[in-house]
Amino acid sequence: MIPTGAGDAPCHHGEILQGVFLDDDGRRCAGLVTLPMAGPGSHAEFVRRPGTAPGALTAVPADRTKAVRAAALAVAECAERTGQPPCGGELRLTGDIPVGLGMGSSTSDVIATVRAVADSYGLRLPPDTVARLAVHAELACDPLMLDGRPVLFAQREGRVLEVIGPAMPPLVVVGCALGGGAPVDTLCLPVRDASEADVRAFERLRTLLRRAVATADARLLGEVATASARRGQQALGHPEFDALTGIARRAGGVGVQIAHSGAVAGVLFDPAAPGLRHRVRSCVRALDAHGIPTTRTFTTPTTTQEDLHGPAHRGGDRPSGPDTSRRPARLPAL
Repeated sequence: MIPTGAGDAPCHHGEILQGVFLDDDGRRCAGLVTLPMAGPGSHAEFVRRPGTAPGALTAVPADRTKAVRAAALAVAECAERTGQPPCGGELRLTGDIPVGLGMGSSTSDVIATVRAVADSYGLRLPPDTVARLAVHAELACDPLMLDGRPVLFAQREGRVLEVIGPAMPPLVVVGCALGGGAPVDTLCLPVRDASEADVRAFERLRTLLRRAVATADARLLGEVATASARRGQQALGHPEFDALTGIARRAGGVGVQIAHSGAVAGVLFDPAAPGLRHRVRSCVRALDAHGIPTTRTFTTPTTTQEDLHGPAHRGGDRPSGPDTSRRPARLPAL
């Protein structure tokens, strides 16, 4: 029987918080907290070819070079764990995550690939190992291997700086795309070293986010996300940002969030707020009037499927979530 494996990984909807933080040793680390999103994701299938050279790896689509690197790294890891010689194989990727919008499409491909390779060996690699392989494959990665748990994650090191809590406060998110939805080339963004004042500001936001998660305070979480998004404009400079925050304020939202490495954004609402349907509809109309295309309205997942050291996901284990149709949002989908 030909050893085969399958793996899945979710996406996210940009960041709630991103900046430079201090780790337990007082060392500066770039870190982020992503906004979980159920629905789109990547699926990988890997057919292992024992006896072939380790570099004999093919992929469909052929341009998924990061996933191919991840497959090679995962093969080496799994071969060592099982005492088998590394070999080549065939990788096939499918998914429905928009590319270039800051929703973690490349990380999702990489994680699904690592899980598929591990599955072909009969293994379930722990999330910290998946994170290590993902960083080696693409230099920086999102914490999608943790499947929605709110963590402050050092994306360039593949490690958790802090578990913020068990789950984000429930939110209703009206998704949209800034800049007409054009992909953002993060390599072309200006790089500015964080000052001491910057680090202090990010640490204050970290403290407020910790409190928001502990008390399930959607409004406080929205304030943190908006402050982080505003600081992100120093590099991103979205011309629609002021309009976005104004729409959120007038529609009764608790704030906005953006992808710090992409164009996707969201207006955040407290699902317990009175007149939610009217607020969201008003928001969608205002976004349309300002020429900001809406994408989908969704509720954030409130539970996770695995802990920080639990097993990897396979086919049907993806977190459940609300209807997230690709058509512009309609309240009954909530």
